[in-house]
Amino acid sequence: MAEAEVSDVALAVAAATSTASGLGLAADEAIVLHESNRLAIRLLPSDVLARVAPAAHQAAQFEVDLALRLARTGAPVAPLDPRVPPRVYERDGFTITLWTYYPSESSRARSPGAYADALRRLHVGMRDVDPSVPHFTDRVREAEELVASRDTSSDVSDADRNLLTNTLTTAIRAIRQRGAPEQLLHGEPHPGNVLNTKNGPLFIDLETCCRGPVEFDLAHVPSEVSAHYPNVDDSLLSECRVLVLAMVAAWRLDPEDRFPGGRQALRELLGVLRAGPPYPSLGAITGLE
Repeated sequence: MAEAEVSDVALAVAAATSTASGLGLAADEAIVLHESNRLAIRLLPSDVLARVAPAAHQAAQFEVDLALRLARTGAPVAPLDPRVPPRVYERDGFTITLWTYYPSESSRARSPGAYADALRRLHVGMRDVDPSVPHFTDRVREAEELVASRDTSSDVSDADRNLLTNTLTTAIRAIRQRGAPEQLLHGEPHPGNVLNTKNGPLFIDLETCCRGPVEFDLAHVPSEVSAHYPNVDDSLLSECRVLVLAMVAAWRLDPEDRFPGGRQALRELLGVLRAGPPYPSLGAITGLE
């Protein structure tokens, strides 16, 4: 990690610690659990999960509002910490949100059926809320722009760039032609965005919400999970699966991407796309689950 990045992390941790302490939550120790576009920090001994992002990252308020609305529907989403007002806090150029911390339940197997049922219940809850969110094709367009930008990905060969462009174009055309029913989606309900708790699976990272067919969400989960989801259009799921693989490859071209091992993941994704169908689920590719 570069020195500037280390400094940014230290500043973010300090902002989270100061915010929690100011709200009466003891924060003598900070453990960074995850770093990507946002930091996830466990603060002890109060045991609160702080999610911290640069102030320019505008998704925090949306995520807080949506989490509160979904919680009222009984949807399986991770709740904000009940000990403090449920809002976005700002400090030293960062936005901070405070969530209930759940210890890892590694000894508790996350069954595919439970995962699928939780996603189904999330989708049901999402039908009762109506936030303004992008369409999933807007996210595809962002991926296409990353692939087209030679300035930010000069090390990508023309053949690989053409592969991604053609895959995105072909997949989105096939999906549109189906005219499948659409609704509010999580956007990225892959295993990394699901907490395995004693109360069952709970979804996090609601900032990726978009509108589209439920098969777009199912394309992010392991195949054994989607097999338990009711009334799936398997052909549409296959088309969404290849679209998601190409989109995730495109995200790895973002110069601000902090996904660990991003270039290795890109190489693996390109290899899968070159090999052609049948395409694996996203989680079947090393390091992306």
